[in-house]
Amino acid sequence: MTNKAVFLDRDGVINIDHGYVYRKEDFEFVEGIFELCRYFQAQGYLLIVVTNQSGIARGMYSEEQFQELTDWMLERFKDEGVEIARVYHCPHHPNFGPVQTRNCDCRKPEPGMVLQGLADFDLDPALCLLIGDKASDEEAARHANLGRSEIINTNDSNALNQLIGRL
Repeated sequence: MTNKAVFLDRDGVINIDHGYVYRKEDFEFVEGIFELCRYFQAQGYLLIVVTNQSGIARGMYSEEQFQELTDWMLERFKDEGVEIARVYHCPHHPNFGPVQTRNCDCRKPEPGMVLQGLADFDLDPALCLLIGDKASDEEAARHANLGRSEIINTNDSNALNQLIGRL
């Protein structure tokens, strides 16, 4: 069993961030994401998604709609020879939803989703990497004591290929 993983943000890393994407019709994979995932998979890394989904707290879509899209996304990855070990999501927002859920420990930059993945899969944080597109992703990686984080600009169509070149 492996003890290392790549944690991937969803919106802005796996798919183009069109804002509150919850339907497959609006889901557009970032160029190079399948190649990047196959690269890490071949190196023995588990692939784990960690994604803030405040659209749920905002009432823009439901947990069920999020799960439907997630199941569809996971099938597309499988079709490309990529196995995603788990998808963790935070449905909370500090200004929306039930008051008792507004100050959670899972919404990035808090490390809750990453820490849960580390515990669930008995991972060595020093051997793990988080790939995100925002400072909050980098901060979550730092709070979880991950060995490395990479922030990419997916407006650059070659960003994921450049990342592979840096590894």
